[in-house]
Amino acid sequence: MKLDKFDIKILQILQQDGRITKSNLAQAINLSVSPCWERVKRLEQAGIIEGYGARINPDAVVKLNTVLVEITLGQHDVDSFQRFERAMQACDDVKECWATGGGIDYIVRLGVTDIDYYQRLIDSWLTDDLGIKQYYTYIVTKQVKRPSLTLPLETPDIAANG
Repeated sequence: MKLDKFDIKILQILQQDGRITKSNLAQAINLSVSPCWERVKRLEQAGIIEGYGARINPDAVVKLNTVLVEITLGQHDVDSFQRFERAMQACDDVKECWATGGGIDYIVRLGVTDIDYYQRLIDSWLTDDLGIKQYYTYIVTKQVKRPSLTLPLETPDIAANG
């Protein structure tokens, strides 16, 4: 789907304020309400807008320790990768998991209640034979920067001139 300047502006605004009213959104991009809302629906149907939600301060709800783990698998075949990735997707403690190129196969970000729980989780992964050859654990001591929830969107006019 090709995005025009109105679509980009809609995405920029919704990234900052997902609760904006239809009329305020339309006014902000200089369109009437119906065409603006049709664009939003089209962006949703195309999967560009995946959903809406509230940003919740995790520390205000529950204190989780963040643990980063570098993981190298013993075998580098499709079945091994798929088995490991299915396990990561099924584990609620895994907040993010990236397959990487280079010296390690995966970087996993976990949110766990305590370090003992983390070690029991790793032990279970080793017992479940997920193919882990080696792993390195990094306990996060403080968060220096929160992840940005916005994409650096540019309108086509700006991108062409800039």
